[in-house]
Amino acid sequence: MRAHVIRRTARRGLAPLAVAALVAAGLAVVQAPAAQAAGSVVKVTGSQGNWQLTVDGAPYTVKGLTWGPQPSQAAADLPDVARMGVNTIRTWGTDASSAPLFDAAAANGIKVIAGFWLQPGGGPGSGGCVDYLTDTTYKNNMLAEFPKWVNTYKDNPGVLMWDVGNESVLGLQNCYSGDQLEQERNAYTSFVNDLSKAVHAADPNHPVTSTDAWTGAWPYYKRNTPDLDLLAVNSYKDVCNVKSAWESGGYDKPYIITEGGPAGSWEVPNDANGVADEPTDQQKADGYTNAWNCVAGHPGVALGATLFHYGNEDDFGGIWFNLVPDGLKRPSYYAVKRAYGGNTSGDNQPPLVTDMTVDNATSGVPAGGTVTINTSTSDPENDPITYQVLFSSIYIDNNGSLTPAATTQNGGTLTAKAPEKVGVYKAYVRATDNHGNVSYGSRSVRIVPPKPNGTNVALNKPATASTYQTDPTGGCPCTPSNAVDGNAGTRWASDWSDPQWIQVDLGATTTFNHVQLSWESAYAKAYDIQTSDDGQNWTTVKSVTDGNGDIDDLDVSGTGRYVRLTGTQRGTAYGYSLYEFGVYN
Repeated sequence: MRAHVIRRTARRGLAPLAVAALVAAGLAVVQAPAAQAAGSVVKVTGSQGNWQLTVDGAPYTVKGLTWGPQPSQAAADLPDVARMGVNTIRTWGTDASSAPLFDAAAANGIKVIAGFWLQPGGGPGSGGCVDYLTDTTYKNNMLAEFPKWVNTYKDNPGVLMWDVGNESVLGLQNCYSGDQLEQERNAYTSFVNDLSKAVHAADPNHPVTSTDAWTGAWPYYKRNTPDLDLLAVNSYKDVCNVKSAWESGGYDKPYIITEGGPAGSWEVPNDANGVADEPTDQQKADGYTNAWNCVAGHPGVALGATLFHYGNEDDFGGIWFNLVPDGLKRPSYYAVKRAYGGNTSGDNQPPLVTDMTVDNATSGVPAGGTVTINTSTSDPENDPITYQVLFSSIYIDNNGSLTPAATTQNGGTLTAKAPEKVGVYKAYVRATDNHGNVSYGSRSVRIVPPKPNGTNVALNKPATASTYQTDPTGGCPCTPSNAVDGNAGTRWASDWSDPQWIQVDLGATTTFNHVQLSWESAYAKAYDIQTSDDGQNWTTVKSVTDGNGDIDDLDVSGTGRYVRLTGTQRGTAYGYSLYEFGVYN
């Protein structure tokens, strides 16, 4: 499983204000009274294939959600979570900031699977690399840190169990390979067992588990972690295959699903524009229902799940997974509520975007032009629906935020202004009713340079550059010819230094009156347009000092056989990168 943006966002939410600061700010905080009952005794009981989780001797099935808001929001949000039928939430980190969350959970009859973070968590690309074979300093620090917080919170009635690490068996492949990767994975899981012993010594009344992203990590746990009480796995599209993986692996411990739900962006096919084809809101809702049914279909072994994700972020990852983005309830929210047996009587159901198409989605919409979207949306109670078009540039610059666009509606047809930078965007339609509900539709759209008047005399002409990237990553090699091939999806990219240049040989002395530069996210803040008859002596015909990376349409008067762009100040820490360098007459 690849790490996804929302999970990192949720983890950042685990560092809120201290309780004293909240009180000083006049915010309500649920705190454990001095006479509050001691923490529950939680056990994994039973025998092979017939296990159960018990809380103070009573059977307990985890009906949970992962938790994204700040702990300071717990007192306000957990009553809603409890009304969904949720009895458990899961976190990824436990520290001094966690007290308001544990206390609010206990006050609302909810338990917490309290996480402890280990590097490199979250799958490939997340967290720093640790050498578990040799880094005794890091390991000793964690052996001191984790029991400290266990001792702090073990008597809080909000605690259900401790969860050591998240997706690190997978994440180690981002740091090592070959034989060392295998050694590191064995060393990591052996260290998890050391931590499990330390946590058990501090708190014998709550189980300890460890989460990874795939059941392929379980053989390492089977071999190296006898002190874990149960296994845990994050699984989305393949959640229904966990049962067969457990059976074929010959495991002798039960498990929980610590993240689950509909297919993620790493599990779906790409669309015609080469980006993840996002499921509809109905497909996502069905994904949560299906995930829970598969967990319930492995009784005596699967002890429950914390589905992903009770979060209010409204970025790319949030729209993919969150049940309550911006505090609004989606079809998935109600699907989880029904699955967990929450009281749905009187609920106003959300609208549903059932279909969405974007005109010229693959052929291209000119930058700054008009995007036309056709939608089919219904509301079960025929409530009035308000629409908003938003764009995400995550596949261009890794920015997960969604940018609203001015939206005009004519029946089921929406129009919005296209982004100014070229590339493939995700276009979203947000449909809200007047009862706090929302549904999203999504499709990709390719934004291309607007076509200038005249003829591009640089098209397919010989091009050279000061440098170009040869590393076969990020769509490279990124040769100079890519900037004059008429293909908005290929690019020239320079080394990461100033100055750099790219020039095109027009073949003969030519007069031109317009230059169009289509920048990738690595753009020039300052640059010169220059001409030459011999490729040696250059005349500057245009200087720009305020570039912003959008399409640069420049009216210039120039004559020469060679036309050169010389970048003098980069707009980013990277080099210069051009999709297209057009010269028009």
